[in-house]
Amino acid sequence: MSIRRAAILGKPVAHSLSPVLHEAAYRALGLDGWTYDRVEMDAGGLPGFVDGLGPEWAGLSVTMPGKRAALDFAAEATPRAVAVGAANTLVRKESGGWLADCTDVDGVVDALRIAGGYHPKPGDTGLVLGAGGTAAAAVVGLAALGVRAVDLVVREPARAVETVESAEKAGLVVNVRPWSEADFSALAANAAVVVSTVPPAAVEPIIDVLAGVPCLLDVIYHPWPTPLADAVAARGGQLATGLDMLLHQAFGQVEHFTGLPAPREAMRDALRSATGGILPLPLG
Repeated sequence: MSIRRAAILGKPVAHSLSPVLHEAAYRALGLDGWTYDRVEMDAGGLPGFVDGLGPEWAGLSVTMPGKRAALDFAAEATPRAVAVGAANTLVRKESGGWLADCTDVDGVVDALRIAGGYHPKPGDTGLVLGAGGTAAAAVVGLAALGVRAVDLVVREPARAVETVESAEKAGLVVNVRPWSEADFSALAANAAVVVSTVPPAAVEPIIDVLAGVPCLLDVIYHPWPTPLADAVAARGGQLATGLDMLLHQAFGQVEHFTGLPAPREAMRDALRSATGGILPLPLG
C-alpha cells in the first residue's frame, strides 16, 4: 500500500471542512494509504515547514493567513494564482519542487455558474463588497466567467490595492467605491452579479437596496441563510454560497494531488452530511 500524505495549513485551522472533502475523495478513489490532516501554521512558518516535508507528501491546501506566502514560496505558479496574488494549493512536482495554484477561482466560477445559475451576457458588470483575499479570487473568477467590469466597494480604498491589481491582471475594468460614499441603489441596478465577502452585519443597512439583484454569491455559509441571502431569495434572485465555493475548489485540489478525476458526488455527499444538509450543493 502506497503511503501518501496531504494536509491543510492555516491558523486557525481546527474548524476546516477540507478533511471531510479530501478523505471522502480518497475513500471513493480507493486510495487506502492516503491521509489528510490539519496543520496549524502561520504565514511565517509555512516556507520552513514545506521545505522539510518528505517525498510522501503529494500536496497541501492553504488557507489564511498563508496564501500569499504559499505563492511566494513555490518555484512555479499558474497564471491564475499569479493574477490572484495568492495560492490555496501547493502541489509536489516530480522534480521535487512545488507548484502553486489557486483553485479558489474554480470555487467562485462554479459556485456562481452551477449553484447561482449565472450565465454572463456581453457587457455584464459585477459588484464586489469587500477587498480581502476572497475578493481577489472573486474578481479573477468573475473575469473568467466573462464579466468585463466590476465595482469594488470597500471601507478603506487604500486597502483595496491588491484586489485592484488582481482585477487588472485578469483584464477587468475596476472602479473602487468608498463604502461611506457608495450609491448602492445605482450599483445594485447596474450589477448582473454580486459577490459579498463582508460579514452579515455590514450589509444589514443596505439589504433592502440589494435585495433585487439577480444573482448573489454570499461567501458566508454559517449561519445560513444570511439576512441578505433571505432578502435576495424572497425577490426571486439566485443564490450561491461559500459552501458551494469550498466544494468546487476542492475538486481541483484532489485532481492535482492524486492525478485522478475527483469523485464529485462522494465529496458533495460527505460535505452535505458534515453540515447537516443546510444547502443542496448542486453539481450541475
